[in-house]
Amino acid sequence: MKKSLYIHGAYVESNSGEFFETINPATGEVIEQIGQASLKDVEGAIESAERGFAVWSSMTAVERSRILLKAVSILRERNDELAALEVLDTGKPLQEANCVDIHSGADVIEYYAGLVPALQGTQQDLDVNTFFLSKREPLGICAGIGAWNYPIQIA
Repeated sequence: MKKSLYIHGAYVESNSGEFFETINPATGEVIEQIGQASLKDVEGAIESAERGFAVWSSMTAVERSRILLKAVSILRERNDELAALEVLDTGKPLQEANCVDIHSGADVIEYYAGLVPALQGTQQDLDVNTFFLSKREPLGICAGIGAWNYPIQIA
């Protein structure tokens, strides 16, 4: 089965037309063929992230926290399904994937969701008549390359 790329909330075919195979390390069988992104696909994903950032950064901290908590809920609801996929992809024991991977990933997101509403700037006096103010706010998009062995926790 071939899988498409997921960009801007929709499945899209890769502009490269190329695929890579993800292999079950226990059996050597191909699990899926996944679209290999071209530079044009990556640029489209970056543009989508920039549009999303404009929406995200205009939300209140509480709104952003609620979205993260919804992601936590989805991860926990789909724990068994996601753990089974992780076992196929990495070959790790089901017990580890089922009891550690998805749970710890959800825990990390939940932790940061709890911090978001508490983020505040600070005011620091420089002298009697002068002070500076720092403000914590979203700065922009970023890309990360996560570890293969705990992808949900790193994401």
